[in-house]
Amino acid sequence: MKQILFCLLLICYSKTIAQTLVSDKAKNNNPVFKGWYADPEGIIFDKTYWIYPTFSAPYEKQFFLDAFSSKDLTHWTKHSRILDTSAVKWAKKAIWAPSIIKHKNKYFLFFGANDIQSDNEIGGIGIAAASKPEGPYKDYLGKPLVDKFYNGAQPIDQFVFKDKDGQCYLIYGGWRHCNIGKLKADFTGFVPFEDKTVFKEITPENYVEGPFMFIRNNKYYFMWSEGGWTGPDYCVAYAIADSPMGPFKRIGKILEQDPKIATGAGHHSVIKAPDSDKYFIVYHRRPLTETDGNSRETCIEEMHFDENGFIKPVVITNEGVKPHVIK
Repeated sequence: MKQILFCLLLICYSKTIAQTLVSDKAKNNNPVFKGWYADPEGIIFDKTYWIYPTFSAPYEKQFFLDAFSSKDLTHWTKHSRILDTSAVKWAKKAIWAPSIIKHKNKYFLFFGANDIQSDNEIGGIGIAAASKPEGPYKDYLGKPLVDKFYNGAQPIDQFVFKDKDGQCYLIYGGWRHCNIGKLKADFTGFVPFEDKTVFKEITPENYVEGPFMFIRNNKYYFMWSEGGWTGPDYCVAYAIADSPMGPFKRIGKILEQDPKIATGAGHHSVIKAPDSDKYFIVYHRRPLTETDGNSRETCIEEMHFDENGFIKPVVITNEGVKPHVIK
């Protein structure tokens, strides 16, 4: 009898421990996956969430990209080395800040490489293509798409934006300058604007890097990162306009560090759930225990708007978001 009671108590105790572990997992979904990852671009392909981040390491070790997929925003599958420098001969180091789009049944992954500091160096923004979101990706052009400094913008931190009419744009830029260019239908180059210029500067006040754009209620929300990526002032700000060309007047910050949770919150993207009006902001931050600038991890929070369409300040958490399966 004592043995039976002991077994019953053991079973109940085990269930309690298991439930506690499940509960803890449900309460703490940030970071969303293990490892040092930054500059995450979140997107949905075929009712599956995907995140394409930078592998956060010193530039010489930052020569590949991983991807992660999930059906519910909380359980993630890692897809290792979807792209590395062996597939892009001109890229030697520092492949980072991927941006992806599905176009004509192919997946095009835009990336920065080599961290060039002048027009005399080889590198810039490249494109890799694949038939599946998890790759493998191969160099699409055999050379950079953008390999020079235009309007003072370092060719990094690329974002591919598809407008309502189907026109795709490349929005990019470091060194406190942001450009927009109209992509050709086959992504092999750019279509000049009416005044014959290829890139137009749309830099808002305090812009540093990490541009992102989305449309909500026919308004263009343009977002970017401010401050230094290794410092406490790193954050995300935004503007709203009636066109992807702007003009973009800075409204204010909506994501920044919380000294009680994490530091260096920034370089983000936004996912809208197609079956609801839910918006999620995907970003990186640095744990309080870390001082190395490359110790960054990817997190997700829900993003809300007020009755006038302005973005409410995002509260960064350890809990993250609740599971959300696309119907």
